[in-house]
Amino acid sequence: MTLDNTAPEGTGRRQGPLPQGVRFLPGHLELSAQAELAGQLRTIVAEAPLFSPVMPKNGKPFSVRMSNCGPLGWVSDIRGYRYQPLHPVTGKPWPPLPDVLKELWCELVPDAPEPEACLINFYDGNARMGLHQDRDEETFDAPVLSVSLGDSALFRIGGLTRKDPTRSFRLNSGDVLLLEGPSRLAFHGIDRLYPGTSTLLKNGGRINLTLRRVTKPA
Repeated sequence: MTLDNTAPEGTGRRQGPLPQGVRFLPGHLELSAQAELAGQLRTIVAEAPLFSPVMPKNGKPFSVRMSNCGPLGWVSDIRGYRYQPLHPVTGKPWPPLPDVLKELWCELVPDAPEPEACLINFYDGNARMGLHQDRDEETFDAPVLSVSLGDSALFRIGGLTRKDPTRSFRLNSGDVLLLEGPSRLAFHGIDRLYPGTSTLLKNGGRINLTLRRVTKPA
C-alpha cells in the first residue's frame, strides 16, 4: 500500500498537492483482492440488479447504472435523491456489505461509525458523472470511501462550490480514494473512461464503489 497525497501524472500538465482532506491510495487493493471483490459484486448484482436512475423533476436518465449493498441504498428518481432500505425495482432489501469492504473501512477509518451504504456505479465506455457533492446523508462526520475496479477513469475534484478551481487525475483499478474532513463535501465527478485499460471485468467497463455513513450514530 502506498499513500500519496500528490495527484498523479496523466492529465497533460503537472499536478500539485491534492486538496486538504483527500487521501489517495493508488493500488491499495492487489489484483487478487480486486478479482475476489468483483466476483462478490456479481453475486450482489444478481440479487439486486443494476437499474437506471433518473434526475429529479426532469426525469433525464443517468449515463451510469447503479445498485447498492448494505442496510441502505442511494436512489434517484423524479421524487428526488434519497436513501432507502429497498431496491426500487425488486422491492427487496439490499444485499449485505461484503466483508472485504467492511474490513477496508475499519483499516482506513477505524474511528468512524460503520458504513451503512455502498453505492455501486457501473460505467460503460460512454458513461460520465458530472460534478456533484455527496450531501444526502444526515451526517458528514464520516468520510466517503471510494474503490475503483476495472477500466481507468479521469477523476475531477474541486472545492465546496461549483465555481472553485478543479484538478483532474486518473483512477486505476485497485485505487482507493477518501474524501474526509475539509473535502467531505467537495464537488467531484468522472469526465471520461479509458476503455481497455483493465482486464478485470469480463466485458470491460468500470465499477466504482462508494461507502457512506448515512445516519447519525445513536
